[in-house]
Amino acid sequence: MKSMMLTGIWQMEMREVPEPVIINSKDVKIKMLVVGVCGSDIHYYTQGKIGSQVVKYPFTLGHEGAGCVVETGAAVKKVKQGDIIAIEPAMPCWKCDQCLAGRHHTCRKLRFLGCPDQAEGCLSEYIVMPEESCFPLHKGLKPDNGVISEPLAIGVYSVKQSISVKGAKIGILGFGPIGMSVMLAAKALGAETFYVTDKIDARLIIAKKEGAKLTLNPLKENVVDKILVKEPLALDVAYECCGQQEAFDQAIDLLKPGGKLMGIGIPQFDKWSMDVENTRRKEITIQFVRRQVDCVELTLELMQKGKIDISNMITHRFPFERTKDAFDLVAGYSNGVMKALIDFK
Repeated sequence: MKSMMLTGIWQMEMREVPEPVIINSKDVKIKMLVVGVCGSDIHYYTQGKIGSQVVKYPFTLGHEGAGCVVETGAAVKKVKQGDIIAIEPAMPCWKCDQCLAGRHHTCRKLRFLGCPDQAEGCLSEYIVMPEESCFPLHKGLKPDNGVISEPLAIGVYSVKQSISVKGAKIGILGFGPIGMSVMLAAKALGAETFYVTDKIDARLIIAKKEGAKLTLNPLKENVVDKILVKEPLALDVAYECCGQQEAFDQAIDLLKPGGKLMGIGIPQFDKWSMDVENTRRKEITIQFVRRQVDCVELTLELMQKGKIDISNMITHRFPFERTKDAFDLVAGYSNGVMKALIDFK
């Protein structure tokens, strides 16, 4: 079968690799239909690593995917041959202290699609996943919904961890796919007022279409001052979605006493810093987000019921053989890209 593999920094090529086979009774073999390009994929593509996770070439990326079930192990009950499914890329052990505590997203032995030293990604014609990672798409949901359910579930999880009352006023700093996922989830789960910042004007246009009260470019204006004019008592929750120290600082300045900062973005540096006076006196709660836990089904349900519309998120599509073009586009933040998808034949 064909697999699109990283072969170096900014280097990628199609290679023939062995087709995976079912080994365990709860394995599911999947023919890939659509894969999304994620910001973490781009870190590996342009940097060769995320923190201590370093690529060993050649390596296949991809963890946002939807496909068709072509074969199942003898004990599989959740899906059957022919089902179109969303793929949850995490493969926990279900036995360690973290899994038993309901934190299988921080499993001690976690394997994750497209993560170095864990599992090859889904930019291949076929993959094999455990039954627990397969979620059937029912009642009008399409493969695109399955793909977007992966980043969107992170938004749903982040919002569930941070918004306790309806009518919350929130700030989203960084409006890439994760920032947009947070906004879509927050709208569906009860937030009402949204302030969005990003350095790319095309993304701010999308945020405005989605109902942001105010959109701001930090390269052109003082985003803290402009938002606090509108909200002199400040915001309930701020989501840092771009992995930038500047945005982290702005988030703290934007929060009211007792507010919450959700750190979701993946930085390219090793250590955050913070203003001790501001965070201590305002008693800011800071929570970092590691992917998601138990939110895939809720995410699919919110899309199925029409509470989340992803039509403004998908901006570009590429055939499988042009995967590198998609990665170059996303890495360069080119042509107003929000989310690029890879289509298999």
